[in-house]
Amino acid sequence: MTAVRPARRDHPAEPALARIPFPLVDEFSRQHQRPGEPIAVHMEIRLPGQPEPARLRAAFRAALCRHARALVREAPGRWYRRRYEWELTDAPDLEPVGFPPAGPDALARARAVALAEAPPLSLAPPIRLEVIRSSPTAAGCVLLCTIHHTALDGPAFLRVLASTAELYGGAGEPADPPPNHSARPAPGRPAGPTLDPGPPLARSARVAPAPAAHPGRRVGNGVLLGELPVRPRPPGADHTVNDRLLVATCLMIARWNRLHDAPTRPIRITMPIDDRPRGVEMPIGNGTRLVEVRFGPREYAGEPGPDQIAELLRRTARRTAELKAIRRPPLGRGAALLTAPVLPVGLRAALTRGLGRAIGPWTSSTLLSNLGRIPYPLDFGDAGRADAVWVSAPTRMPRGLTLTTTGTGDRLHVALRWSRALLDDEAGRRLYGFFAESLAAVSAVPPTEGGAP
Repeated sequence: MTAVRPARRDHPAEPALARIPFPLVDEFSRQHQRPGEPIAVHMEIRLPGQPEPARLRAAFRAALCRHARALVREAPGRWYRRRYEWELTDAPDLEPVGFPPAGPDALARARAVALAEAPPLSLAPPIRLEVIRSSPTAAGCVLLCTIHHTALDGPAFLRVLASTAELYGGAGEPADPPPNHSARPAPGRPAGPTLDPGPPLARSARVAPAPAAHPGRRVGNGVLLGELPVRPRPPGADHTVNDRLLVATCLMIARWNRLHDAPTRPIRITMPIDDRPRGVEMPIGNGTRLVEVRFGPREYAGEPGPDQIAELLRRTARRTAELKAIRRPPLGRGAALLTAPVLPVGLRAALTRGLGRAIGPWTSSTLLSNLGRIPYPLDFGDAGRADAVWVSAPTRMPRGLTLTTTGTGDRLHVALRWSRALLDDEAGRRLYGFFAESLAAVSAVPPTEGGAP
């Protein structure tokens, strides 16, 4: 196994490492870093067995070399430079794979750290992978991964992890996973009205804070991981599972806010769209673009019955198909303008944060990231094949809430993550219960007549 080599930046005899400028999404994430709200993707992969430490470390290092864009650190520079830059390294600065002591509370402790501390950008790779066991004799384990979102997103790291599993299990050339169709507009969408988002300048609905939460005093994130059944789409359905999730999320927020007497405003849900292939040629980094699905107060008013939910599904399906077909910068034209290398990065960061505070009331109500079915077997040989994968996206105020879903087999793995300035743990559990009930109600709606096969 290759020995760990620390970063050496001051040795004049060494050739300069390759550098690449931060793409738009990376810079925007870097500019929004602030204490108490780490920008880190948290991921948990459940295995029936336990990997051997030396083999797993060697396989992960080899996977990082295969996907060299993951083996980066932020290059040092002055505040007045025009670009942030990634420094491509040829080895990790620190050992990224850890095996903490086993114990009944080991997973809870590791999860708390993952939600409170992002890996530093100054060391390559900005990733932590820990093998968590409930006891020294436990049969299975959890791979708990923490990824700095400025460097990689969830789908990119899953690609790196898939290569790790292939290398650990001794697989030869990896088989290409099924193509990714999630970002393509579905054919045959029924004609009809799209969503009624309400007045365009109206403020967004905010998830009402729990009485026990104290904005500004609590820091960090909380998370709840769960599994729900996935009901197959009935023949003739004119919507996707992603459309169901969007409507269920809208109904969850609407119900919560009604119970807490929050102002009735448009619910805006940010939705990532990922067009990247899922094979070994997948570009590593942050490769999604964000769109916003809007729901007006008249569409979710009251407790909607099956007919209202069916109409809302039909409108949502049409709207998401239109949004997926639109080509634009990943975070919109405003973000592209703010990250243009005209001013020094320090001034651009201050301008971006100030503008973010000013437009806070109009930012989306929540983020729903549906990664879909995991396209890789994640087979770790003698440690077994992953039977559950949870991913949670970072959240910060004023949004304060994210929902991330993945699918394996006939199960939907749900991660509800919240800012502790908004909700406490009991409120998070209640909100998750509302989502489960809303999704069941949405999934039970029969297909509308004339829907696309």
